[in-house]
Amino acid sequence: MGLGGQQVQDYIFDLPETEKKRALEELREDDSTREQSLDQMRDWINKHPNIKKCRTDAPFLLRFLRTKKFSVPQSCEMLERYLTIRQLYPQWFRNLDCEDPDLADIINSGYLVPLLERDNGRQILFSCAGKFDPHKYTSAHMVRVHSLVTEALMDDEVNQINGYTYINDESGFQMAHISLWSLTDVRNILRCIQNTTPMRHKANHFLNISSNAIKLIEFAVSLLNEKLKNRIFMYKSIEEMHEKIDKKILPKEYGGEIPMQEMLEKFKTLLKEKREKILALDDMYIEIDEKSCPLVSEMNEELGIGIDGSFKKLMVD
Repeated sequence: MGLGGQQVQDYIFDLPETEKKRALEELREDDSTREQSLDQMRDWINKHPNIKKCRTDAPFLLRFLRTKKFSVPQSCEMLERYLTIRQLYPQWFRNLDCEDPDLADIINSGYLVPLLERDNGRQILFSCAGKFDPHKYTSAHMVRVHSLVTEALMDDEVNQINGYTYINDESGFQMAHISLWSLTDVRNILRCIQNTTPMRHKANHFLNISSNAIKLIEFAVSLLNEKLKNRIFMYKSIEEMHEKIDKKILPKEYGGEIPMQEMLEKFKTLLKEKREKILALDDMYIEIDEKSCPLVSEMNEELGIGIDGSFKKLMVD
């Protein structure tokens, strides 16, 4: 049974051969592994004493299985963490409504847009720091927009298999962006990204980094695991980035063919289509015992650098 008692539909793998091949080579995925793993995960969810309600359809569970290369124990652990953080941080992960005026406004600004063309099969997420107004919106708004955008993309099986490329244009990044964040928030959001979000993060490209942004990025990078650190690239100019990324797939404003606005309009249509499904994620429920939940104590651990508060302190060198 799925969430709310609906029947789980039989899963049909009808992706192109290129994806099947990559799934087998990179994720060890074949029909029998997939079927057994889905059964084992559903069984685990049904028997879990604290999970009261959870989606059990294949596209949802495959987010975790593919991120963890079909290690069922690791996939189950990641799902448990995913459900937990949605409840620990409702301000970041719940009620992600594309019709919420603030979220709609930030989406309309073009702050974060999934591109239409893929990078070697990967979904590209393009962000423009300068389009996020730090005087009007908070860090929670920023995280919510990322959560909304990624929830709209994570059930897509091509994205699950091929992963994601991020391109971040940091022009327009101001000190005001930095003062939105406390060190604890940055650490916690990075932990959420690394350990609880079922996405294969393949490459992170940064463009037009100001001296203000570089310290923030260096601090954030220092908190990442080695694998993710090695997937970060920084460029002095757009031409330098073109050597690494085929400019054809970029928005017209960055040397490509399709204007950013056209890509944004297409994405807004997708958000409308997915609205009910994304809001329905809030029906999932796990009971959390704050005293014994390892994730709670992990998130509350003191920062090793001995200071907390805001990033302004990083600037006082």
